[in-house]
Amino acid sequence: MMQNQYILLVEDDVNDAVLIQRAFQKAGLRGSLKTVRSGEQAIQYLKGTGEFADRAGNPLPFLVLLDLKMAGMNGFDVLQWLKGQPDLKRLLVVVLTSSNVQADVDKAYELGANSYLVKPVGFDEMVQMIRRFEVYWMEINRVPSSLSPGNRAATATN
Repeated sequence: MMQNQYILLVEDDVNDAVLIQRAFQKAGLRGSLKTVRSGEQAIQYLKGTGEFADRAGNPLPFLVLLDLKMAGMNGFDVLQWLKGQPDLKRLLVVVLTSSNVQADVDKAYELGANSYLVKPVGFDEMVQMIRRFEVYWMEINRVPSSLSPGNRAATATN
């Protein structure tokens, strides 16, 4: 179980965001998910700027759940920006999208995604996926070194 670890959900579809949040709650991960609604907001959150400047209330996540198909700055843009940031490039990124197109899968991995998941349609399937997700990412998988506490406050400016 996660303690003091957060996941940033980047999802512009309100219905999908609510479904994912409820699935996290049902899987017992209440409070571990922070949500932003656009690629632009994701970058602000990760930089710790604007409405996300308070790191106590908006802690740096250990993992980003990233939708690809968003208006404006899409998930590919966010992924490319993120992997270009020296202080953030080790941050784990799991693409969680409705696209099952192989070209999207390939591009996501080329840009540095750590995993690619297709959103299940039903709630029960989403809960099961989140439970398996928790076991893998929080219990089985080894993660890169965290940013040191001093570096957590440092933000990228690009």
